[in-house]
Amino acid sequence: MRGYSPFATGDARSTTAGDVRQSTDAPTPARLSRLSHALIAKSLAEALFVVALAVYFSYTNFNPYFRGSVDAADARAVAGWVVNEAAPGERVEVHLYVDGHFVSRRSADAPRPDVLEAGRSLDANHGFVFQLPPLPPNRTYEARVYALHATAGDATRRALQEFGAAKQFSVTADEVNSSVPDVWWESEGRR
Repeated sequence: MRGYSPFATGDARSTTAGDVRQSTDAPTPARLSRLSHALIAKSLAEALFVVALAVYFSYTNFNPYFRGSVDAADARAVAGWVVNEAAPGERVEVHLYVDGHFVSRRSADAPRPDVLEAGRSLDANHGFVFQLPPLPPNRTYEARVYALHATAGDATRRALQEFGAAKQFSVTADEVNSSVPDVWWESEGRR
């Protein structure tokens, strides 16, 4: 008695070679065409499912309404502004990273009248200024600022979202930073 095969052609002729049963007839072109179409449809359905998951994840974990800029960065400070356009009256908590190392966090509540004049917020207090620790001299650094927000559906879960472009700045030697170690983020008070 033969078992069912999706490639069966309906022809009962077959040969036996040892323990392996081989069909003498190849699947018909019509059957292969149907199978190909079914596999293509399955692949498209899977791709659409993955895209739908990605869109859902993006909208539940990242707030698309943060607008802002890192306007200036030098050896002493990093400054800019940020507004949550979904709630323009609220203050946004921002985190500063220099070369991928956490430096500080604060609320973006410094006066920025230009943000109010541009119609981005309900008031002028959406700026931030981070004072930098002494950094090793004769190097170029990259400052990135991220907004902290609660993810949709879970107020206890927080996510960082970068806004604006990273700013690069150089540090030259002076009396303050001449003895700063190369691993400045591990120095006293930075751990």
